[in-house]
Parts: sequence; C-alpha cells; structure tokens
Amino acid sequence: MGVFDKAKDKAEQMTGKAKEAAGRSTDNPDLEDAGKRDQLSGEAKETGHDLRDKAAGVAHDVKEGLKDDRTR
Repeated sequence: MGVFDKAKDKAEQMTGKAKEAAGRSTDNPDLEDAGKRDQLSGEAKETGHDLRDKAAGVAHDVKEGLKDDRTR
C-alpha cells in the first residue's frame, strides 16, 4: 500500500472517531452514526489496500518462480 493511501485511510478513521465523539457529547445520534460509518469505511479501504498489495506480491512471486523454472 502506498504511504499516501495509508495516510488517507487513517485520516478517514480519525475523522470518524472525532465525529463519533462529537455526536456523543452533543447528543447528536446522526453525527455519531456518521462517525462510525467513516471509521468503518476507512478500515474497509485499508483492508482492501492490504489485500491488493498481498495479491500483487504473490503474483510477483509466482512470476519470478516461473522465470526460475524456465532457466533450469
């Protein structure tokens, strides 16, 4: 995952935490729910980026393995 993607995902999660806390302290359930949604969205994106990067790493390893097989 790129550093920029990771920072964006973490920022979205932190924004969500702040919204949730603000909603709780002002007794605003809509704002609290919006904060929870932001947190979940940031976590989901982070997980998606992690999976994408792992898949790319596996694909690279397979490709390198095939190259090695051809040279033997």
